[in-house]
Amino acid sequence: MPHKMPLDEVLIVIALASYVIGALSLLVYFFSREDWLRNLGATLAVAGCIVQFAQLIARYETTHIWPLLNLYGSLSLFAAMGVAIFSVFAFRYKLWFAGALVLAIAAIALAYGVTWDEGTMPAVPSLQSYWAKIHVPLVVSAYGAFLVSFVFSILYLVKYYAELAVAGGKVASQMGTDVVGAALRVTPTYMIARIALEDAGVPVDTVAAEPGEAIVAGSPMSSWLATLPSLGQIDVLTYRAVAVGLPLLTLGIITGAMWAHESWGAYWQWDPKETAALFSWIVYAIYMHLHTRAAWKGLRTSWICVAGFASIVFCYLGVNIWISGLHSYKM
Repeated sequence: MPHKMPLDEVLIVIALASYVIGALSLLVYFFSREDWLRNLGATLAVAGCIVQFAQLIARYETTHIWPLLNLYGSLSLFAAMGVAIFSVFAFRYKLWFAGALVLAIAAIALAYGVTWDEGTMPAVPSLQSYWAKIHVPLVVSAYGAFLVSFVFSILYLVKYYAELAVAGGKVASQMGTDVVGAALRVTPTYMIARIALEDAGVPVDTVAAEPGEAIVAGSPMSSWLATLPSLGQIDVLTYRAVAVGLPLLTLGIITGAMWAHESWGAYWQWDPKETAALFSWIVYAIYMHLHTRAAWKGLRTSWICVAGFASIVFCYLGVNIWISGLHSYKM
């Protein structure tokens, strides 16, 4: 008699397939701007997210064990929340062209999480607490929001450096590479582009007085870049995503401390996980502070956001898997 796949495993396969096909559709849409690809990718993203939540519910109803107490369930929620939060931004601000990276990371996280499926083993006593239903969703949802901010910061950096390359290339064709090379050593590239092109009579469309916003008219690359939001808009979107994640992480750390006091008798023990989470919180708090300063807003804060997500990955996976501690997933 053939083996019948459990419902939660069937739903995982459907979600994975939705994310992979959706990521490919949105990747092509990123370059082609074909509406049917956007519609397909958006539909698959939403469908995959809904299926994931259904899978978590089905697993809980089947096993009667809270599904977020191991890396399998945790990564499943991370993928679902990342896609859900991005979908809200995408529908609100028409950002589906940026969805390929979100769905790709969600698919990787989900596929990796499956390798940590421990079946229906009950959790250790310290994890059998009502705090598990509060602390874990808060922290994992924060990670999902930081995933979205990471993708927006990557989009900012791609647009920023692509515009510099376009502007610099046009300057080189008008003035000669030797002149441009010498100027680059003393002046910001975007200022060279604006001043040199205006002096040469080449039309320049500047959508903002910000580094990287000089788009040279007539270039295929610049025409494609013009379909993206301005750097200022992307920077605001990144800030808003961080503004979702940081309060969630703050509440997650607070509820985690309360859970730790109940389970281990102390609010804070400088466990590697606690320390890593605090470090990530500090990075994003620095981001929020520096974003209020004009000199730091944009390029610099985008790089801080990238560093912040790297710290989240280390906190989430590196500490839990490779470093022994109270939060370790090691068997």
